[in-house]
Amino acid sequence: MKAAKYLFALWAGVLVYTTLSILFGSVGISAYGQLETEIKKHEANIENLREINRDLENSMNSLLYDKDTLAMYAREQGYASRQERFIRVVGLGASQRVITPVGQVLSIVEPYYVPDKTLKIIGFCIGIGMFLGMAVFDFLKFLR
Repeated sequence: MKAAKYLFALWAGVLVYTTLSILFGSVGISAYGQLETEIKKHEANIENLREINRDLENSMNSLLYDKDTLAMYAREQGYASRQERFIRVVGLGASQRVITPVGQVLSIVEPYYVPDKTLKIIGFCIGIGMFLGMAVFDFLKFLR
């Protein structure tokens, strides 16, 4: 029966290591949750980029196929047709350019996790601690 008690200490150390690995390890629940959050950020960014792409394609198509839109855009840039005349007032600056949003670059954030070596040391220390605790308890029992 005494040997089973000491094997329990070994089993407890392995159990602690396994539990900590599942919760806080490199492929544990905590790291998985962080990666899911990162995936959601990137999916939102991709959807934003798709919306910008649709807007740019619509602008390109309207400039290619609609002469009125092309003429309006040319006037915004300071061009005029041969029949038109316009006066530029010095000091007011050029026409305001419409800046097209181009999206944003998202950097990949590595998930934070506890290194496996640290988890092994914790599990080993708990196993040794339980082993020593049981050994001391048996020794004190022996002295009585």
